Amino acid sequence: MATDENSFSTAPRLSLDRLTCVFDKLVAVDDLSLDVAAGEVVCLLGPSGCGKSTTLRIAAGVEEQQSGRVRVDGAVVSGEGRHAPSEQRQIGLMFQDFALFPHLTVAQNVAFGLKRRQDDRNRIVADYLARVGLADYGAKYPHMLSGGEQQRVALARALAPKPRIMLMDEPFSGLDNRLRDEVRDEALSILKDEGTAVLLVTHEPDEAMRMADRIALMRGGRIVQIGAPYEIYNNPVDGRAAAFFSDINIVHGVVQNRQTDTAFGPFLTPDLVDDVDVEVIIRPQHLAVHSDGQPDVGEQDGTAAKGRVERARFIGAQSLIEVRMDHDNKLLRASVPHAWLPEQGTEVWLSMRRDRCFVFPCVNQSKVSTPWAAE
Repeated sequence: MATDENSFSTAPRLSLDRLTCVFDKLVAVDDLSLDVAAGEVVCLLGPSGCGKSTTLRIAAGVEEQQSGRVRVDGAVVSGEGRHAPSEQRQIGLMFQDFALFPHLTVAQNVAFGLKRRQDDRNRIVADYLARVGLADYGAKYPHMLSGGEQQRVALARALAPKPRIMLMDEPFSGLDNRLRDEVRDEALSILKDEGTAVLLVTHEPDEAMRMADRIALMRGGRIVQIGAPYEIYNNPVDGRAAAFFSDINIVHGVVQNRQTDTAFGPFLTPDLVDDVDVEVIIRPQHLAVHSDGQPDVGEQDGTAAKGRVERARFIGAQSLIEVRMDHDNKLLRASVPHAWLPEQGTEVWLSMRRDRCFVFPCVNQSKVSTPWAAE
């Protein structure tokens, strides 16, 4: 059955199959597999050096892997003895460096690489400049434009050949926050309208959450977790994954009789054996702060633990309260969705929602293979 060009296809537009790439004995990409469908935006997310840019360069044809295959619409373009150059892959490229030609006008930059008759080129250039809000800028030169306008020109140039796949390596990181949001949302809208398969590299979790249909979280050349933003945020594979998306608090404990006792009450850990060290992770927005004596928080919130305010800051839409806990002298951070600035030394009680906590064995242990949400 035929599929709409602007909908996700059942067959991947771009397929990376068990890619491995090694530089001077350093494994940059390690047995990585990933599919991107038409009209889908997938973000490779991770810290510097995790292999995300190398993965993108392999897909683009700039780097060549030692093993594995790259397919475009099912056809092998790299691997099995073949390595098609970038220009034969129907792939558009956008990078942090706009790479506009300074001696060419905006229109000439957008037209660069278009193998069409002159009148067709002019029509395509006018169409894409209009789509990025630069209809009257064709005769200008890059040095006459702002950073955001130059980024729009780069986007129009990348889209003009109608690539089936767009590869983007942190293309918005050089823009200020307000402009970045505007250009990013504009680019995403156009790419979705075109039904382009997009593979985007970023180290910014907020950008990945905002743009991606799926996020592939990378670490050490591997994808450690992949899923929709909601899923990957609310069901992190481990503590490091949880910490990558937001600030976290960590409460330590030791398993005894299939549960872990903490100052916040016991947490069920039925899949762990005794004496395993665990960490209970909760985000600041899921810690409740009580200021009127020891509260009756209810079974879902376990036990409230006492501490004293060390610092309170108002940060716009919320207040961040830092509390030094009595039971272990560690600092926990709670955010409240209003302005509240208790004085240093104020006695408060904290409680945590069990359904918002994550429990993982500490990273130096391997007595279980999978994590779980707290019960």
